[in-house]
Amino acid sequence: MDFADVLEWAGLAALCAAAAIGATIWLQAGRNGPSSRSRQVARLPEQSEPVFLFDEDMLIDSSASGRALLEADEEDGTRADLDDLGLLRHILAKRFLDLDTLDTMTDEAVFSARDPLDGYELLAERLEGILRLEVRPVQLPGLANTRSPAALHALEVEYDTLRSTMDLAPYPIWRVNDGGEVSWYNAAYADLFHRTHGTRPQPGKRLFQSGLDTKPSGSRIRASISIPGQDNFYWYDVWIARHDGYRMFYAVDVGAVVNAEIAQRNFVQTLTKTFAQLSIGLAIFDRNRQLALFNPALIDLTSLPADFLSARPNLLSFFDRLRDARMMPEPKNYSTWRDQMADLVAAAANGDYRETWSLPSGSIYQVSGRPHPDGAVAFLFEDITAEVTLTRRFRSELEMSEAILDHLDDAVAVFAANGVLTLSNAAYRQLWNVDPDASFAEVTIHDATRDWQSRSMPTPVWGDLRDFVATPVERTTWWAGIRLNNGDEVICTVHPIQDGATLVCFRGNRLTEAAGQDDGMLQADAR
Repeated sequence: MDFADVLEWAGLAALCAAAAIGATIWLQAGRNGPSSRSRQVARLPEQSEPVFLFDEDMLIDSSASGRALLEADEEDGTRADLDDLGLLRHILAKRFLDLDTLDTMTDEAVFSARDPLDGYELLAERLEGILRLEVRPVQLPGLANTRSPAALHALEVEYDTLRSTMDLAPYPIWRVNDGGEVSWYNAAYADLFHRTHGTRPQPGKRLFQSGLDTKPSGSRIRASISIPGQDNFYWYDVWIARHDGYRMFYAVDVGAVVNAEIAQRNFVQTLTKTFAQLSIGLAIFDRNRQLALFNPALIDLTSLPADFLSARPNLLSFFDRLRDARMMPEPKNYSTWRDQMADLVAAAANGDYRETWSLPSGSIYQVSGRPHPDGAVAFLFEDITAEVTLTRRFRSELEMSEAILDHLDDAVAVFAANGVLTLSNAAYRQLWNVDPDASFAEVTIHDATRDWQSRSMPTPVWGDLRDFVATPVERTTWWAGIRLNNGDEVICTVHPIQDGATLVCFRGNRLTEAAGQDDGMLQADAR
């Protein structure tokens, strides 16, 4: 071999070595760790950015951060039907645009992030069937000459700080570009999306209805999200802020507020149904003294038109209308009518208003005012005409009965089943020199027999009488003779009457005659 051949072979060897070195540098050979489903042709060194190497559609190696990116997406059910490149494209498509052109790319291409403020781009390079993908930082607008390592590190720190701050927010926050796709979201949004859809967020799949897109900046919309197969809803108040090229959405969970409003509405409906069945008229005025609630009984009792009440009159107009309809007592002085109404409202607000209205029609109403929460006041109108009439009739009959008893010669006392003196006449008070009505305390059979015993000779009759009053069953009429301290003789006759009560009669100076006329009665000693 001559010297020329040696030089030719040496040149060829140097050229092969240079090609090998260049290929090794381009592939960024590194450490072991290929995927179990791929073959290894190069080893990538440790680096902070995700880098992937593909032979056709098969992943042959990736950096540590690249492997972490793949492992973070394992819970997505779509990966089982995809090859290596399809899987990575599916993952990166959430962040970068136009990745469907990877298959037709022949040399080199750069894919921009969906979010203009992402700070990263995807570099794709193809050489002899080997595809290299790298997620690398880009120079942000307005940050010229900041591609130094220190400047990039500062940007990364700031970006990570902002991202972690957004992810720690308890409420969903997301960004939608002009194409209608979700280009960014925080952790709360991802969690809510997973709870409602069962998957990770998708750029073209909206969490809330698309109707939010038509709302102007600064709007607040209450929106709900349904859970498939359940009747539950997640309720949020969504604020909208528009910026060049995108819209920001901020959602605040108002589920507790909505549930409280629903509970309040149901409670009001229940109260309304309950009030509709009441015979008592109800009128509730709010803190502004406007009629807020009334029931049908109020219309029946006041004869006020339903349309007038439905128009929510104020309190003074309401009582003016009552006065005009003669459904309240005529005021003694019309010039001070307003002052009287002001006093009435003040008393009702304190819970002190309670009056009985005697109307010109003869009806009698009991009207009371009570305070309600938040400065409201309620008025209750109750027709007590029948009750008052019955009470008056009963009182009249009772007074007549007492007058009749007062004209009897016999002393009469009536004891209830509990032994309390309920009725006595004038002869009783004269005979025993007592006036039961003079004391507020109740007079019992023990008190009465003590008075009788002090004004009569010793006798076992009083003890028998106490036992008789205390035993409300299996009783019959009996009598006994009593001698008073002044020597007068009286006959004490004891009758059981209805409801366990006992009637005691005292008849003076006719002991012998009464004994002859009442041979059929049992004497006290013979019982």
